[in-house]
Formats: sequence, structure tokens, C-alpha cells
Amino acid sequence: MSAPETQREAGAQPSRLERRFAELKAQGRGGLVSFTTAGDPDFESSLDLVRGLPGAGVDVIELGMPFSDPMADGPAIQAAGLRALKAGMTLAKTLDLVRRFRADDDQTPVILMGYFNPIYSYGVAKFLPDALAAGVDGLIIVDLPPEEDDELCKPALDAGLHWIRLATPTTDDKRLPTVLANTSGFVYYVSILGITGTRTASADVVRKAVERLKRHTELPVAVGFGIKTPEQAANIARVADAAVVGSALVERIKNGLDKNGKPTPGMVPDLLGFVRALAAGVRKARDG
Repeated sequence: MSAPETQREAGAQPSRLERRFAELKAQGRGGLVSFTTAGDPDFESSLDLVRGLPGAGVDVIELGMPFSDPMADGPAIQAAGLRALKAGMTLAKTLDLVRRFRADDDQTPVILMGYFNPIYSYGVAKFLPDALAAGVDGLIIVDLPPEEDDELCKPALDAGLHWIRLATPTTDDKRLPTVLANTSGFVYYVSILGITGTRTASADVVRKAVERLKRHTELPVAVGFGIKTPEQAANIARVADAAVVGSALVERIKNGLDKNGKPTPGMVPDLLGFVRALAAGVRKARDG
């Protein structure tokens, strides 16, 4: 069984992410992880939304780093990234968004998710301290396999950032120890094959997958891809440590734009209302 925090010093204070999953375990419930793209549809609207997520019931915030070639993402998240880039979003502005969020919230974990290219262009040696100073808790970099851990994973862990790895239905028992070796914070189980925002896996299939992962790691397991409704989120939160909802939120942002692509006054309240419904489903999932 892999150590849950391979790079953390003995006796170190628990991180925001560790504290949050410990709280969820103590409460006997699964968590809700949200994904939105930083800067979608513009910086200020994105910041307003992120600021509202904890109050709406989100336990962990994932922020997508906009990138021009998001090969693992479905149409909804690709479009979100393009909207953000068109509005002038950059990796530096993404860190500023986190920094401004942290001015009001020092408890909710924030994970940056995306691709290595923007970080490589920014400069790894500059990015890691800047991310920590902004209040980032961890990274999910979808195009860096374990064989490339020296590029960013190990430096990030050494700097004090969690490194969250993806596992999929094709990650077999032989491959899992390699995937989990430098994983930290939680394991993100991708419940379906293919791009984001397409199909949904059954709760029974997810339960068996989570049980298999738990035989290999003590880390929490969050499950995402294809969760679109409070009922689906509840089904996942019943068998996993957290449910991740992304494409459904991003679609809601798109639907809240006017014909010129600008946010309508109701966009943020509507999305936060949907998040409250998701959170209510997750919180009631294990009742009884």
C-alpha cells in the first residue's frame, strides 16, 4: 500500500486538502469537487463565481488553466478555455485569481488542473513559488505521465504542493503502483474512457473501481467525468470520497451568456443555485 503523503515531512501540519478530506471523513459524507475554467467567461465573473462556490457547498475547487490545445477535454471545456483565452486570461492571471480568492477564504482547497505547456512556458522554477504564494494547494497535470515525474511532479511535491494523479478504467493492478508512487492529496478516478463531458459510469462500476483503488492506497478517491445531475453526484458520493462535477458547470456558464458572449446578470446566481442542488445531493447521499 502506498504512503498517502510520500513527500511530506514527518510531523508537518496537515495541509488544507488533508484537513478537508479528514473533515469529510469525520462527517461521514462524500465531498463535492467543482471544476470551472479560470477566466471563463471573463476574469471578474470567474472570480465572483469562485468566491461563491464554498458557500454553495463546494468542498474542493478545481480551476482549469486555459490552454489552446486541451486534447483530453470535451467540447464544453474546450470552449470554456477558448472563451477565457479570448478574454485575455493567462497563467499569471489564474494565479492572481487564486490570490484574490484567498483574501476572503483561507480554508477551501484550490487545485489547478490542466496541461504542462503553460507551466513550462511560465517557467517551473518561477511557477512553483508563485503558485504557493497565491494559495494553490495542488496540481493535476493531465499530460505528464509518471515517467516524466522529474519535470514537475517531484519539484512540486518538494515545494509543498500536492500532486494529484489520474487513474482510469484501463489503469490495471500492474500499473497502479507506478501511478500512485508520487501521488498526493487524493486520487482522481476518471470513471469513463474518452474525453470529458460525454458518458456517465454506473454507480456499481464506480464502486468496484474505488474498492480496487483502495486496496492500493490510503488516499481519498474522487470520481469525475460525466456527472451532470444531483442524483448522479449523490450516487458517486455514496461510494467514493468525493464527486467531481465539471462539464455540467461549464455548460451552465455558456448558457448564461448573451448573444455577444457576455455574462448575463443571472449567470453566477443560476450556476451557484445548481451547485447548491449538487451539494444537497452529495450531503444526503449516505443518509440512512
